Amino acid sequence: MVLEKKQINFSAVNIQEAKNYAAEDADITLRLYQIFLKNLKLEKLVNIYEIFEKPLIKILALMEINGIKLDENFLKDLSNKFQRKINLLEKDIFKIAKREFKIGSTKQLGEIMYNELKISSLKKTKKGSYATSASVLEDLAFKGHKLPKLILDWRQVTKLKNTYSDSLRDHINPNTKRVHTSFLLAATSTGRLASSNPNLQNIPIKSDDGRDIRKAFVSKNNFSLISADYNQIEMRILSDLADVKELKKAFKNNEDVHSLTASQVFNIDLKKIDSDMRRKAKAINFGIIYGISQYGLAKQIGVSNIEAEEFLNSYFMKFPEIKEYMSSTIKFCRKNGYVKNVFGRKTHITGINDKNFNVRNFQERAAINAPIQGSASEIMRIAMIKIDKKFSEIKEYQPKMLLQIHDELIFEAPNQNIEELCKIIKSEMNSVKDNNLYSFSVPLSVDINTADNWGLLH
Repeated sequence: MVLEKKQINFSAVNIQEAKNYAAEDADITLRLYQIFLKNLKLEKLVNIYEIFEKPLIKILALMEINGIKLDENFLKDLSNKFQRKINLLEKDIFKIAKREFKIGSTKQLGEIMYNELKISSLKKTKKGSYATSASVLEDLAFKGHKLPKLILDWRQVTKLKNTYSDSLRDHINPNTKRVHTSFLLAATSTGRLASSNPNLQNIPIKSDDGRDIRKAFVSKNNFSLISADYNQIEMRILSDLADVKELKKAFKNNEDVHSLTASQVFNIDLKKIDSDMRRKAKAINFGIIYGISQYGLAKQIGVSNIEAEEFLNSYFMKFPEIKEYMSSTIKFCRKNGYVKNVFGRKTHITGINDKNFNVRNFQERAAINAPIQGSASEIMRIAMIKIDKKFSEIKEYQPKMLLQIHDELIFEAPNQNIEELCKIIKSEMNSVKDNNLYSFSVPLSVDINTADNWGLLH
């Protein structure tokens, strides 16, 4: 009895301590809320919190709980496939190097490249180590050297194996057989969502190996995955922000914008544009959004620096509104230290007036891109909120929102309801164009695809 009484008293102490802690926790939270709310009002950003941030919290929490199913056996087979590929690459690398070495070692790779094979004049970083970064290797590969290309391929496949096909298996929940990533609301300055544990935002899509990773993400039996992807959303936003009449007209008429750009830049009739011209125009269009340089463009599309410069000059001559947008955005940022997207979210650009040219140039590109990327992120948030509300009205079956990756949303739904759900998703995403905060002068476009795995959705 004495022991029992002591246990009761001890428990009472714990309860009182818990009450005190909870009260302090609530008090601190309230004080922080009052401080942050005051700052939001001063910065005129209350709408950003109330309309974009707050409603998304429960949606992201539910998406994390939903998770997405992974095919563990497929990932094991893929790891074995990648290992075979790595072994073949290493064999080719050692043949060119004329000896074996630790490919992942900067020092050993540098010695092979610069001292033994002498494929380039000696390059070192500021810290004195050999320069073997991806950009350095890409430059050398662009000039025709085989070893740097093989090293880049080796790094890519090794990363896919280590970061995805191997480690994703460790993230599979043993109870749900699904992976439950964590979505991050405030990880980027532009408002774009991020994910971690595991990060599912950076799985490559352009390479066959990257697409193979996505094939491991599957639907459960009698269900399908749905991909809803905003088509060329950043180009649409740029045409709206800069009021580019030719591009706006093309989007309204549902024309191929990249072919139109090729026609304008290369001064060729639209009907005579071939796939190579369109590819180059596409690289220019998307490169402009990220402030690409003539050197970067030259490397990307495989032309000389002079040709790339001519392409860019021709582009700005045909679309002077874009050049004006870029200049005025940089000017505003230099004066104010930030840029805003169309909904009012601010992105602070700290180094826009830096004395170092490289730092300043990088920040200028960030200033040009932030309003575009930030506006696209806000559009996606509105779409997610609208779709979640629509899903809550469906009583007959339970569709689930699983992932948000850049301009794409992934859903899971019963096979018999797929067609109906695709129509709902597309309608809600397209309707974001007209909202109470900002009305776009160009239409939005959504590509919808269904399959039993993510890799087949594109």
